[in-house]
Amino acid sequence: MGIKICACCKKSIIDVGHFSCFCRMSSSPLPVAAVCQMTATPDKEANFFVCKNLVEEAKQRGASMVFLPEGFDYIGSNQEETLSLSESLGEETVSRFTDMARKLEVWLSLGGFHERGPNWKTDRRIYNSHIIINDKGDIVTVYRKAHLFDVELLEKGVSLKESASTIPGPSLIAPVQTPIGKVGLGICYDLRFPELSLALQRQGAEILTYPSAFTVATGIAHWEILLRARAIETQCFVLAAAQVGPHHSKRSSYGHALAVDPWGEVLGDCGGEQPGLIMVEINLEKLENTRKNMPVQEHRRNTDFYHSLEKTK
Repeated sequence: MGIKICACCKKSIIDVGHFSCFCRMSSSPLPVAAVCQMTATPDKEANFFVCKNLVEEAKQRGASMVFLPEGFDYIGSNQEETLSLSESLGEETVSRFTDMARKLEVWLSLGGFHERGPNWKTDRRIYNSHIIINDKGDIVTVYRKAHLFDVELLEKGVSLKESASTIPGPSLIAPVQTPIGKVGLGICYDLRFPELSLALQRQGAEILTYPSAFTVATGIAHWEILLRARAIETQCFVLAAAQVGPHHSKRSSYGHALAVDPWGEVLGDCGGEQPGLIMVEINLEKLENTRKNMPVQEHRRNTDFYHSLEKTK
C-alpha cells in the first residue's frame, strides 16, 4: 500500500492494489480515453474478466474509448501453449469483446490478439493483431504488427524471438476516426521505428497508440523516453496500455501504462506494480495549438531530401 497521484483529479489517493480513484470524468466536455494495465496469464477466462472489470470501470467513469494492452487475451508460458491458445477473429474471444462494446456502448482498442494465420492448418503461425471495435460492436479495423521482437540481450536476461511463431503484418493501416480523435495503430516493438509514427501522422493521426508488453530491462531503459519522443516528433497524443508484473515463471512485464500529450508531457502513469487504469482527456485544441506554434511538419523537407545521401554513393 502507498500513496499515488490520480491522473484525472491530481489528488493523492491510497493505492490498495488497483491504481484508480473514484472520481469521474463523465462531466468533462472533452472526450475521455481510459488506458489500462493488467497482468495476463495463460488463463484466458481469468484474463477476460480482468479486462471486463477494467472496461466497465472505465465506462462508468466516462470513457468513450478504452485501450487494452498487447496480449490482453493471454500470455503463454511457451511457444506451443501460445499457438494452441490462439483463435481466429471470428471465434469466442473477439466475439465476447464485440458484445461488451455493444452493451456498454464504448469503443475498444484490443492491443494485441493472438490471431491464427491464413494457412493455420499447414503453417502453424499467428499474427499479433490490434483490433478496433466501435460502440455498435463492429470490428472497424485490424492492424497486424509489422516489426517483430527478435532480440537477445543476454547480459540483461532478455531473449525473445517473436518471428518463430508470428507472421509480420503486411502493411500499415490508415488512422481510424474515433470519438476521441483519429487514432493511428502500432504495437509494442513498433514504438522503436519513428518511420511508422511519422507515416501515420502524415495520414492524419492525432493519437498514436502502442499497446505493449515491454520487458522489464528494456522498459527501464527506454519505455518512457520512446513514448515521449514519438509524441514530440509527431505532435500527437500517445496512449500506451501495458502489461505489468509476472505472467508466469519465465516472463514479467515492465508496466507503466502511459499517456503523453503532443508537447511530450506525461499526463498519466499506471506505475510498475499493479493492474489499473488512467483516465485521460483528449484536448485536440492543445494538439492544434502545438502544431500551429511549432509547425514542424511544414518545415519538413520532401522525401528525396532525406534520401539524398544514399544517391551520392
